Amino acid sequence: MTIFNVLTLIGGLAMFLYGMNVMGNGLEKLAGGKLEKIFERLTSNPIKAMLLGLSVTAVIQSSSATTVMLVGFVNAGIMKLHSAIGVIMGANIGTTVTAWILSLSGLNGDSFIINMLKPTSFSPVLAIIGVAMLTFSKNDKKKDIASILVGFAVLMFGMDSMSGAVAPLKDVPEFAEVLLWFKNPILGVLAGALLTAVIQSSSASVGILQALSATGAITFGSALPIILGQNIGTCVTALLSSIGTSKNAKRVAVVHLYFNIIGTVLFLTVFYLLNAFIGFSFVDGVVGAKEIAIVHTIFNLSTSIVLLPFIKVLEKLAYLTVKDKEGEGNKDNIEEQFKLLDERFLQSPSFAVEKCRELTNRMGEIAKESIDMAMSICVDKYDKEKAEQIAANEAAVDLYEDRLGTYLVKLSSRDLSAKDSQSVSTILHVIGDFERISDHAMNMVSVAEEKQQKDLNFTSQATAEVKVMCSAVRDVLDIAMEAFEKHDLELATRVEPLEEVVDKIRTKLKNRHVKRLQTGECTIEMGFVFSDLLTNLERVSDHCSNIAVCLIQENDESFDVHEYVQMLKNSGEGFDGQVKRYSEKYALPAKEF
Repeated sequence: MTIFNVLTLIGGLAMFLYGMNVMGNGLEKLAGGKLEKIFERLTSNPIKAMLLGLSVTAVIQSSSATTVMLVGFVNAGIMKLHSAIGVIMGANIGTTVTAWILSLSGLNGDSFIINMLKPTSFSPVLAIIGVAMLTFSKNDKKKDIASILVGFAVLMFGMDSMSGAVAPLKDVPEFAEVLLWFKNPILGVLAGALLTAVIQSSSASVGILQALSATGAITFGSALPIILGQNIGTCVTALLSSIGTSKNAKRVAVVHLYFNIIGTVLFLTVFYLLNAFIGFSFVDGVVGAKEIAIVHTIFNLSTSIVLLPFIKVLEKLAYLTVKDKEGEGNKDNIEEQFKLLDERFLQSPSFAVEKCRELTNRMGEIAKESIDMAMSICVDKYDKEKAEQIAANEAAVDLYEDRLGTYLVKLSSRDLSAKDSQSVSTILHVIGDFERISDHAMNMVSVAEEKQQKDLNFTSQATAEVKVMCSAVRDVLDIAMEAFEKHDLELATRVEPLEEVVDKIRTKLKNRHVKRLQTGECTIEMGFVFSDLLTNLERVSDHCSNIAVCLIQENDESFDVHEYVQMLKNSGEGFDGQVKRYSEKYALPAKEF
């Protein structure tokens, strides 16, 4: 084996890993966060959990990715540890799919159909189709499919290169002697675990073993412990991912490790005991890619079946390993919510966007609560407790804006689909509007405090008028928030007409206030307070308009807010009709002067 064979081997491995990464990313983007949403709705039924883990891992082609995802879910409180254990078992079975696909290269026969079933035959066809789709298609979904096809083709080309590079080893006696070492189960397990820990993928390490099997020098006796060790090595990814997470998230990674260690010990014990009494004739026989896939599947399937009834034992073992410290679990609720912004979710951008939407909705609810309380203490009776709660809400909203904004910036640097990219831009705009709405609630607290300190009171006429404006603002805020939460474009179109009515109400109230000043019913000092209140209410309505416009224009892939608003106002009867209906609904009480 020459230096050029070594370079070809390294290049083949690089292409194999890159192809697997491209294919996995394409599958993830095509799924659009649906797989993660299925995890969220997972029941506690262990069999269903195992089947789900099997299915998802078979799709995304990585048990490590599935387990890392579970660490994130448990850390964020989306999933319980008990449910995650079943998924881990299924993930170990699902990861064997890759080995079966790679084993197709060992098909023998002269017929056209058998030869076309070989990956080396059909992967070039997939590559041509994929490249053509990437070049000429503008549809995101088609491009994702193209990435899957090209990734698979590159993966298979890398596999073929590795097999060709190691072929000369069959004539090297030293290579056969080295492989004899791995008949020792401990050395074999350690070698498999180390290889997988380094390249962070059991599918890839099994693929390398399948490539080496083409030399004809690997026996069943040496391959078995290596395969079992590869399952242990894949746990390293989850263990690294669990650093800095909650106790339960760490337990997910620990369960994954225990599952594979216990499975390996049981499998090797049973196998070597039976071999001692029966004497398996195939132990010294040569294994190929197909036999490696069979062993990989039998191990993971049998281990899952044997350990499935002992999920509670694995859970207990995880709790004994990762113990709770006294006083833990009483962290502030808002910090618990921010666990949804888990760094692991950045690997699944569509899902991460959904988590950001959820937190933005919560942020909006806090801002809305503040506005409701601020209206109450400004118009009705001042309440110190409400004023303090508004201040606490303002601090929470500021924290939401900071955490969400930072996370969204990180998310925007990922390989996002056009839809997700637009969603990120919309959410960034909306959290800014929610933060400003909360600011206006604080401004209104200042208005209420000034009224309280200076013993100022609105006239009964002014109070009745302001209550009408408060009702309209409360309505426009409700509509804007519901439109954002439900992504309802029809609801969003109802915001601007109502915002127009709020503007008109403010103008009318200012004019009426001037009249009251002229007749001496109101003082100049009271007038400043009244004007500040109207201004803040109107600004809240403006931000609701911004939210609705961003939502609508997200669908049009444009953020030219002023152009859209002008177009809407000039649209004729539809807009004017809604303005008229809202004007009637929020008609001001008759003037008393």
